Amino acid sequence: MKYEILSNYRKNDELRASFNQLAEKTFGLSFEGWYQSGFWNDKYIPYSVLSDGKIISNVSVNLINCTVNGKERRYIQLGTIMTDEEYRNQGFARLLMEKIISDYSDSDGIFLFANDEVLNFYPKFGFKKADEYRFRTSISTASPSRVELLPMNNKNDFSEFIRIKHSLSSRGPVKTDTDDLMMFYLTQFMRESVFKVIGKNCYIIAEKDNDELTIYDILSDEPVEPKEIGCLFGSDIKNVLFSFIPENNSSLEKYLYSEEDTTFFVLGDTLINDLPEIMSFPALVHA
Repeated sequence: MKYEILSNYRKNDELRASFNQLAEKTFGLSFEGWYQSGFWNDKYIPYSVLSDGKIISNVSVNLINCTVNGKERRYIQLGTIMTDEEYRNQGFARLLMEKIISDYSDSDGIFLFANDEVLNFYPKFGFKKADEYRFRTSISTASPSRVELLPMNNKNDFSEFIRIKHSLSSRGPVKTDTDDLMMFYLTQFMRESVFKVIGKNCYIIAEKDNDELTIYDILSDEPVEPKEIGCLFGSDIKNVLFSFIPENNSSLEKYLYSEEDTTFFVLGDTLINDLPEIMSFPALVHA
């Protein structure tokens, strides 16, 4: 069969449609809404195998520029790793992985999150499993909720939130320039997950599930006490999970984080040496 490797073709409607068809077939996801909202930019780069006008295999590169406690880093995250079931076991994923690792050999490290079915695949390229750590706490308050929902309903809402975000600081030691990945979530699955603290210049990205609150980011113009953030959501909240590493976390419980079908793999000495400071990448950075 004849095939070719393509990359960075997001503005080609036919190729993007074929990519989305494979993503929907594989993961039940489409990237079209993200593209139409303007957040699929040149930091998300599909490397794909094209055969007979159809995308049959893909590994996407996500450029992650960030600071880790003040140190500038250029990491690469791999995601949307998929091959059409009719073309599996023919070496296409290996071909794409080898090309990407070669193309980004000057990065500070490469990481990905693998599902359980392919855990033996990535070590063939030098990747190593790594532990992830997160924080959590229990709280109790009699105070009523002191946050208000900031819905993400349309492009004006998206633009306004980006403007607000850029005027504030994310309250974590790992700071990434990944608005594009964050908006993949906020424009689709998490449209009711942004809250403003009443009377303060502080915004929280969070999800509530009964008495449990998961916090994805805290944006403010001054330092905050992370344990107190959970109390802002009212007396119903008893447990708070942090899906990013917050500042001032000494009052929180650190724990070894694990999730089914999400094994953390890393490649590169600089990234491996940074892991004790990173602990885990924010959930809104995951591709």
